[in-house]
Amino acid sequence: MGLGALANWRDDHALLINATTSLPNWAFVLDRRKSPERGDIIFFMPPESALLVRHFGRDRHPFGKIVIGAPGDRITAVDRTFVIGGRPVATAKAASRRGEPLALGPTGVLPPGCFFVGTPHPDSFDSRYAAIGWVCRHQILGVGRAIL
Repeated sequence: MGLGALANWRDDHALLINATTSLPNWAFVLDRRKSPERGDIIFFMPPESALLVRHFGRDRHPFGKIVIGAPGDRITAVDRTFVIGGRPVATAKAASRRGEPLALGPTGVLPPGCFFVGTPHPDSFDSRYAAIGWVCRHQILGVGRAIL
């Protein structure tokens, strides 16, 4: 690979390390050009939130989550279970592992460029919770491909 090709690759890609147990893999190649699809792992910047500061510190770091719902999907919640297309996809906890109350994330039809994201990890902060909500294009850094 020539230096020009390597520079072009660098402009559209990055290597990311996942420091949490919310995803089964810990190393990813990030593709900034790929449009997210259901089942993809995306990396994004979470919104500013006092709850997230208390759990993760003041410095915001990218979150990696799996795309569960895509634009046009209707998201509903029955009690604390989120449903997409008549299928339960995630259940929200009432309180964080530190005992703080967790408000439910949004419901309705996902607008263009927005996604419902999550992981199977029981303590994952994701679209089930108002502190994260739907993840929209302006927050997304890219789509990750697991390498380790």
